[in-house]
Amino acid sequence: MSSILRKVAPIGEARDREILKDAATYAYAQRPQGDVMAHLFLPAEPAGKPRPVVVFFHGGFWDTPTPTQFVPHCLHFASRGAVTVAAETRTAAKHGTGPLEAIEDARDLIRWLRHNADTFSLDPEKIVIGGAAGGAFLALLATMPTPKNLPPVDGLDCFPQALILFSALVNTTTKGAAAERFPDTKKAKLFSPTSLVRRKLPPMIFFHGKSDRITPFEEVDRFRRRMRWRGNSCEVIDFERADHSFFNFNVSHKNFERTIIAADRFLVDRGILEEAADGGLD
Repeated sequence: MSSILRKVAPIGEARDREILKDAATYAYAQRPQGDVMAHLFLPAEPAGKPRPVVVFFHGGFWDTPTPTQFVPHCLHFASRGAVTVAAETRTAAKHGTGPLEAIEDARDLIRWLRHNADTFSLDPEKIVIGGAAGGAFLALLATMPTPKNLPPVDGLDCFPQALILFSALVNTTTKGAAAERFPDTKKAKLFSPTSLVRRKLPPMIFFHGKSDRITPFEEVDRFRRRMRWRGNSCEVIDFERADHSFFNFNVSHKNFERTIIAADRFLVDRGILEEAADGGLD
């Protein structure tokens, strides 16, 4: 188990709230329904140069805010020198909203981070977006539209340099999942990642259980083939007999370790994280 996680007790709801007390929390967007928050974890070492940033959008289908899902991931990557973000977006339970509002929030969060790069000593050219299920969908919707269809706002774009995706929702057409949560099936298809595959997308790594009944593995495998056909770097690491929540720290320490080791190596290989002197995980 990684040294950073030896310091963290098993994650329950109470412990999640306690861990978020150690984060620096900011309202990155003001909406009619209220402020939308981001919880930042900063590396212990002072910034000698601009640092990469890793953002995580929690799972679910935009129903209930659970930003603490990725606190263990945030702690790991903060220990590796990145500024990490456990992100919130508007949700149905808290704000009475759906996926379109969550997409808007996710994009604005990346722009907000770039706008505040000097404040947090961030490298705006080393932004990684991660997420699970509907959160992975948000990461993809901040990435996949063409620059023409997703132009900069006040000179700031929301395109990341890499993506780390868990149990991802990649198909919101009527043949996929969650289409009923959109205003209509036309918009569900328009915003489906399967409809947005193009050339020149950033590298992506997917972690997916082959027994996932919520976001079926076959959809992600088909997405990978379409991405590679267009010349993109897209890797899928599958887990036999694993279901939708297999990667979470409080579900399986073993699978958590396997996925975070692979995600760490993915970022090192792309020059976003530096090679750890001790290998990063022991």
